This record gives sequence, C-alpha cells and structure tokens, in this order.
Amino acid sequence: MSRYAIIFGGESYEHEISIVSAITIKDVLKSDLVFIFCDDRHTFYLINEKDMKAKYFSSMGYKKSKELSLKKGGFYKKTFLKEKIVEFDIAINLIHGKDGEDGTISSLLDFYDISYIGPRVEGCCISYDKHFTKLYAKSKNVDILPYEILNKSSDRVIDMDYPIIIKPLRLGSSIGLSVVKDEKELDYSLDVAFEFDDDVLIEPYYENIKEYNIAGIKSKNGYIFSMIEEPKKSGILDFDKKYLDFSRSEGASKAVLSEEMKEKIYSSFKRVYGELFNGAIMRCDFFIKDDTIYLNEINPVPGSLANYLFEDFNAIVEEISLNLPKKRKISVGYRYINSINVAKGK
Repeated sequence: MSRYAIIFGGESYEHEISIVSAITIKDVLKSDLVFIFCDDRHTFYLINEKDMKAKYFSSMGYKKSKELSLKKGGFYKKTFLKEKIVEFDIAINLIHGKDGEDGTISSLLDFYDISYIGPRVEGCCISYDKHFTKLYAKSKNVDILPYEILNKSSDRVIDMDYPIIIKPLRLGSSIGLSVVKDEKELDYSLDVAFEFDDDVLIEPYYENIKEYNIAGIKSKNGYIFSMIEEPKKSGILDFDKKYLDFSRSEGASKAVLSEEMKEKIYSSFKRVYGELFNGAIMRCDFFIKDDTIYLNEINPVPGSLANYLFEDFNAIVEEISLNLPKKRKISVGYRYINSINVAKGK
C-alpha cells in the first residue's frame, strides 16, 4: 500500500477549510500518512500526526514543527549535518482555493517531479475561474444556467430579473455569496462579493431548484462514480454550514432519482472530467430544472476529498494512485545549437 503525503493549508480564504479536510482525512484514509502544512507565507512544515488538531494551527503551534524545502523529487528536512528527504510515494493536494485549485501547487509538484493526486494545471485554470468553467461546459455540451460577469470598476447594471445570486468569480465555500431579492439589496451584496474578488458571477436564483452532487475518478478500466447525493439544506449553504459539511466523514444519503436522470448526470460528469481532470478525485455539483441537468460547479479538490460520497474511499485513493497521468519526458540534446556551430566551423 502507498504512503501518502497530505499537502494542506495555503494562502487562501479557504485555508481553515483545508485544515479541517486534512484532519478529517487523517481519520478516514487507512494508509501510512505524512502531513505537510503550507502556511500563508508559503513555508512548508512537517506536522506530526499527533499534532493534527485545529488548535495546533490557530495557536501557531505549527511553527515549532520542522521546516521543509521543496526540491527535485520531494520535500527535504534539515538534519544535523545535511538534508534528508521526507519519505512518501504520492502526494495528495488538499489545498482548497488559491494555491491548491489555481494551479500553483500543481505547477510546483510537476516542476519537481513529485507524483501527486489532484488536478493538473490545465484543469485548475478551467475550474478555478467560474467564467472559464461556464465556457468549458458549453464546449462539452453540458448545460449551464444563464449568467453575467461584472467587474468591480463596471457600472452596476444587471440585465436579468430578480432574485439573483452573486458569487466571487474565483472563490468557493460560499464565501462572499449572496442571494439578492431586489435592486435595493444589490449594492450591499456587490460590496460584499468585491471584498474577495474584482469580478463576480451573477446567475438567476431559483428557490426550490434541486441540487445533486457526485464525485468520481477515471481509471484504466473507465470511470468510477460515487453515489449521487441530494444535499439536505434549507436555502443556500453559507460558509459556516459548508465548513461543517467539509468535516464530514460519515456516509451521505443516496438521492432518489430515476435511472434516466442518473445516466444523464453520469454522462455530464464524464464530459466535464474528460482528459482535463485525469489524476483528480473530482466532485461536480449539478442542478436539475425541468428535467434538464445544469452544471453548477467543478470541485477538483473537494472538501475532505468527498470521501463521504464513496462506499470504499480507500479503494478509490489506491485506484487513482495507480493511474496517474504520466509526464512526457523531453530530452534536450542541443542538436540545433551544435549544428549551427558545426556550420560556422566552431
């Protein structure tokens, strides 16, 4: 069985959720685990398993842990006379939001040839920006709700009917999200959203729209899906409710859907996952309205890796660890430069 390094934290509004996810995974993933924490100044620390408690981070206790440096092939800790590599087989990207889902940590791990579970740079670029997600979904023939994009410096003119929902364009966990019932509430809600991002996504808000979540991976034998869940909620899940939701380790309840609807959700998930999210345990959130499936969001690093949606989460992690994308090796031989030098007689 593989030894996994859980990378969590990051400079993100979702930093605390990442800590909660890592603590949850500690109790769920039955493997030999290493915990690597990235603080908001991008310093890496090796955290002892016994210290994996929320207060250890909020009290800055983590600063007593060993600092790590990231180099070719892995993370290194200083010893008395030299450096020693931190032993693990595969890293798991568990940084939510900025750093983890914007492609930063993926770029670093790729650059230093570290094998990892998580979205690659291209998938991060598409899923981190909600506008790009919409355009990508349309290109894959997956339905989306109508939307508008508003910049902080733009006139505050909305073309769609109220009620609407406003979301920061590059943020998750319902941070900065508001439901706006009429024009009187618009300015305040935009002010809140613009605290977190210079651009916002605006969509129509449907009071009783059905939402369904599904996670999955792609292995050499095809797709493996989790159950389809209908989240139990009253209204919009705000940050506090989602914070608690991300700490879930118990199983979810299966949604009651017809086989036809299930197949539509599976088909939409496969089109979204495609080749772009190979190597990731991804969760997609869908709406169903008038028997049409609409993509709401792509979560390439879902809270607690959506472990609660899978019947055997450990088997899922092991399966994807055996089917990670392979980097194409490029051999630099300087043939072009050498041929020029030969032609010049040098």
